[in-house]
Amino acid sequence: MIMTTQSDVLIVGGGPAGSTIGALLAQRGENVVLVEKDTHPRFHIGESLLPLNLPLFEALGVKDEIDRVGMAKYGVEFVSPWHDHTTMLDFAQAWDKNLYYAYQVRRSEFDQILWNNAAAKGAHVIEGCRISQVEFPSDGGVVATGEDSDGQARRFAAKYLVDASGRDTLLAGRLAIKQRNRRHASAAVFGHFTGAQRLPGKAEGNISLFWFDHGWFWFIPLADGTTSVGAVCPPEFMKTRKTDVTTFLHSLIAQSPPLAERLAGAQLTGPATATGNYSYRAERMSGKNFIMIGDSYAFIDPVFSTGVFLAMKGAFLAVDVVLAHLHRPAAEAEHALRRFEAQVREALDAFSWYIYRVNSPAMRNLLMEPRNNMRMQEAVLSLLSGDVFNDSPIRYRLLLFRGLWHIKSFFIRHARLFSALSPARSREA
Repeated sequence: MIMTTQSDVLIVGGGPAGSTIGALLAQRGENVVLVEKDTHPRFHIGESLLPLNLPLFEALGVKDEIDRVGMAKYGVEFVSPWHDHTTMLDFAQAWDKNLYYAYQVRRSEFDQILWNNAAAKGAHVIEGCRISQVEFPSDGGVVATGEDSDGQARRFAAKYLVDASGRDTLLAGRLAIKQRNRRHASAAVFGHFTGAQRLPGKAEGNISLFWFDHGWFWFIPLADGTTSVGAVCPPEFMKTRKTDVTTFLHSLIAQSPPLAERLAGAQLTGPATATGNYSYRAERMSGKNFIMIGDSYAFIDPVFSTGVFLAMKGAFLAVDVVLAHLHRPAAEAEHALRRFEAQVREALDAFSWYIYRVNSPAMRNLLMEPRNNMRMQEAVLSLLSGDVFNDSPIRYRLLLFRGLWHIKSFFIRHARLFSALSPARSREA
């Protein structure tokens, strides 16, 4: 006999998205069941946060706990082999001067803080249970079936389902609506190092981005002395690997002399890890009695450390959708859902425009040689801080920045064309 756990809301996934919405709904008095396939603490990549995460921590009541485990991150360092200098952009130079720092965190510690907070707020939390089947009965609600780590089957019945399953994409996969991002496919190989050389002084916790011929590297210092280092490249290039993953990572690092210098004498704490093409978006983020939040709906290249912020902010925005579905007329619920979907898509598109172009010569030049003409630098830094949901004055400056990118790209392309034609003209002369 399989016992059924009843609830108002079933949340699948105990990462930042699931734990955040679980805490918020439970705090509002909803009967919430939060199910996670693993047991906390568990490893996860995605350790760099954004300044706009901080108001979310305050609202959840976990700011002090995050402060204890996190390392302060005041800005971003850009390192390019096509430039003779490095560039440091500080969040304090953004449009909103009050949000001047963020954190680097070990996700095992960070995720457990959010998980424990959901439980403390009243969510019924269940670990070590993988949901394998989801059904939406014709008479309403949702029924999910899972299995504990010891093989015991479990059943969950709820009025509404929140899919926060992350890259497992529980519903998007089963509904066959998950679409790879063919415009910007990417894959990664990464590891953790001890003994890496960090930036001096206050900048010690800043994230560094190193461009190289095949993509870019992240360099993320953590509070316990380890440093997360990873390379993001096109999947086609990753398929050229002929060695084990750890050897491959070392070979990539050697292709970036500035990064290799920072890692001279550093040691990997364990084997490197590779992950396949992870840029995707589902065709839709909702349906009858369900909504998808965070990575369960979409994941974009992590170049601007957007993952955790988009997951948590999406969870905050989705609360109104769930409450409207449970307690308000259908028309109000539909309006709340349309507003949520528009906000999430707009935020993803805002980040994606820059991510698609981050490896272009024009974007590298703009980031390596920042100018605050017409406050465009402040606007870009606000975007990098996570200001993509609010109707703020930065959007007009960002349009100017996009126009500047197009102009620079035009001249770079035509300069290359002229250089290519010059030898032929010389021969004709």
